[in-house]
Amino acid sequence: MASAIIVFSHLRWDFVYQRPQHLLSRLAKHFPIVIVEEPVYDEHETRMKTYSPAPNILVCQPHTPVNMPGFHDDQLPHLQKLLRQLVRDYDDHMAWFYTPMALPLLQELHPRLVVYDCMDELASFKNAPKQLLQRESALLKVADLVFTGGQSLYRSKRDRHPNVHCFPSSVDSAHFIQALDRTNSHPAHKDIPGPRLGFYGVIDERFDARLVEQLADAHPMWQIVLVGPVVKIDPSLLPQRANIHYLGQQPYEALPQFLAGWDVCLLPFALNESTRYISPTKTLEYMAAELPIVSTPVTDVADAYSDIVAIADDPKAFIAACEAALLASPDQHAEKVAKMRRVLASTSWDTTAEKMRALLDSVPRRTDRTTPAMAPADPAIAAASNVNRLPVQDNARFARTAIIGAGPTGLSAAYHLGHDAVLLEKGDMVGGWCRSIRQDGFTFDHAGHIMFSNDPYVRDMYDLLLGSNVHWQDREAWVYSKNVYTRYPFQGALYGLPPEVVKECILGAVEARYGASAEQAVAPAPARAGEAADGAGTGAANVAALETRAPENFEEFIYQVWGTGIAKHFAIPYNRKLWAVPLNQMETSWLGGRVPLPDLEQILDGALQPVAKPLGPNARFGYPLRGGFQALMSAFVPHIKGTIELNAEVVGVSPRQRTLTLADGRRYQYENLISTMPLPLLVQMIGDEAPQEVRDAAADLKHVSVRCVNLGVARENITDKHWIYYPEDSIFHRIFVQGNASPECNPPGGFGLTCEISYSAEWKPLPCTGQALIDRCIQDCIKVGILREDDRIVVANEVDMPYAYVIYDHARARNVDVIRSWLQKYDIILAGRYSEWEYYNSDHAFLAGKKAADAVRWQEQKSAVAAE
Repeated sequence: MASAIIVFSHLRWDFVYQRPQHLLSRLAKHFPIVIVEEPVYDEHETRMKTYSPAPNILVCQPHTPVNMPGFHDDQLPHLQKLLRQLVRDYDDHMAWFYTPMALPLLQELHPRLVVYDCMDELASFKNAPKQLLQRESALLKVADLVFTGGQSLYRSKRDRHPNVHCFPSSVDSAHFIQALDRTNSHPAHKDIPGPRLGFYGVIDERFDARLVEQLADAHPMWQIVLVGPVVKIDPSLLPQRANIHYLGQQPYEALPQFLAGWDVCLLPFALNESTRYISPTKTLEYMAAELPIVSTPVTDVADAYSDIVAIADDPKAFIAACEAALLASPDQHAEKVAKMRRVLASTSWDTTAEKMRALLDSVPRRTDRTTPAMAPADPAIAAASNVNRLPVQDNARFARTAIIGAGPTGLSAAYHLGHDAVLLEKGDMVGGWCRSIRQDGFTFDHAGHIMFSNDPYVRDMYDLLLGSNVHWQDREAWVYSKNVYTRYPFQGALYGLPPEVVKECILGAVEARYGASAEQAVAPAPARAGEAADGAGTGAANVAALETRAPENFEEFIYQVWGTGIAKHFAIPYNRKLWAVPLNQMETSWLGGRVPLPDLEQILDGALQPVAKPLGPNARFGYPLRGGFQALMSAFVPHIKGTIELNAEVVGVSPRQRTLTLADGRRYQYENLISTMPLPLLVQMIGDEAPQEVRDAAADLKHVSVRCVNLGVARENITDKHWIYYPEDSIFHRIFVQGNASPECNPPGGFGLTCEISYSAEWKPLPCTGQALIDRCIQDCIKVGILREDDRIVVANEVDMPYAYVIYDHARARNVDVIRSWLQKYDIILAGRYSEWEYYNSDHAFLAGKKAADAVRWQEQKSAVAAE
């Protein structure tokens, strides 16, 4: 049996009969045709409705409970399941795309060929998905054959793929010659007198309604007949005149009858981005009816048929051309008809389909090649760029600047570098740990992320990337301890805690500020993570001893700055829980402006009355309105002019040879390298090329891992808080209230929570994993009052972040310096939290990427000077 052709189409088979129907109905003589249409909303179930409109053609109409248009990302899990079942019946198949938006579904296929029949520049159409250009770039990377529906499209694609073929829209002459019987006019014309000037086709943003209005007003006795569905525009905005007749969508079989009753055929297209590349199928169909044609200067019509079609640049010229067509002499008309017949004699849909079939047969099948094709993963990217999800066939490539890792730093570096960057990301989407996942209408980030920055450049980037897709809000961050909620930061909002706790905290703060008695001793050695916090009596003793010197470690910092009460009741237990290492092993250079440091007066005020105003650098923050924090990351993609390679895992780095080796066997030769991967992993990739001292330093770098348990709860508005810190007995140290980051993160009737659990193999292993960890989080959520016993959990999943927080131990600075100094000899630029081994927020990451791009330019200038 011949290979089936599995077609992904944005157009429905029973919509306007056009290029896909013409081609596929003819190819069905040689191949089974399976057409997968865009899904239809069905609130009850996921199912595949099928029907056969013609021999050897099966139309598949997915029905899903996702009320989102087209091949939207939210549809993909349902469509993947349906497609997986469908392809079982078609082991030998080709994939044929009319819309790049369906590209993620390719991962469910094992096609012998991939074909892209580009009939329109869909990205220029109204309401086009933001991902469309990006997915088209990826489709052009993986396609074996590319067809275009006109010369303009061909010119725009020919340099983007090595195997592009122009197949302009053709004609079924035998069908439209029926219009030559002028007595066979459609019954709809019965009450419409002549002369009739007609147009059929989709009436959308490509249709110049103002031109038609002016045409109707110029000659009220002319009758303008418009046949076709109104799509994407408000019908009430179309011109309403007594001599304009909207007849709606009509069957393909009836079109010759409409032509038979017309005196002039119109191509009244607006000149905008949506018509820049169009090649109207109806042009040749009008010619088959041998009627005068008047068109606006659409490129493919004007370039090919200006000797046949009257081309009018403005409304006045268009009206004049229609007048001339109606007044043309028989000889003038006969001259045009002769030219029409010569054009029609050289083309037909049958000929086009046969030429396409010959190309399908001539291209080597993927199973015959040495390198198998890999399917793209599901992208959640919100915009457009040159993204390649699939490994290309060649084994060696060159990158002027290679960037490892498409987290916020790598994205920023690629954005600031421009065309010369190749961004390599091992995952199937950009974002690093700033990614988001969606499940059953819930959006969850990889741990909690927010937007805040005092840097005007970063704030301008937020505006550039997200535009209106952002909302700013006052932070509602709280601490849950002693069975009550107090505002974050704990030390500035003691009001509401038990009186004895408030007293200890204030006395400790006073002692930390003004000193304690000389008899007090130095603080005891810290407990291991997970053990009970120090008692107030012994913990208080360190304050006076620390007065005369700077704190030597993080634990001393806590006692010296806040005092023993705050240390005992929050700072020590919480930070041990978070950092998962003894706090005396951490130094304090990383604190910077991250820890709010209220003075004694603020502590007293916060103890005597509720604190209304949030404190700290993120007291007001932003978050994407739609798409989770992923939206901020994906928004980089359309602005990146270089190449993004997804599913491109770097497994080897040779600084001496300036090469990168990928997991799929490909190699990149680079001039410049920016690494954002964790520093220990980078040294591991370099292997024996790195000196032992460098490898030892990398092995000594410490970090904290985080496991997130995401819970989707079947109850709305569980809390008004954004995140909550838990210093006491719960498995999680923080809950990020995903449902309040943006209302779009929740489905109707639901609310999302993310429980964050830090762990360390040495000091604080995870007590359990999988369902046991999820169950533990649910029980602890009930224990701390965030959930109720009767709450129904509709979504529960885990996200693991092996590298989450960098540990600032006392050896960190020296170890990083050893590694960085050696890498600098080979011009390797370290950028971002994990490569610089710094505590960076996402705004710092944006700036780190810019700084890395500047460093590349400086290296290039240095090399240029040296060469001179």
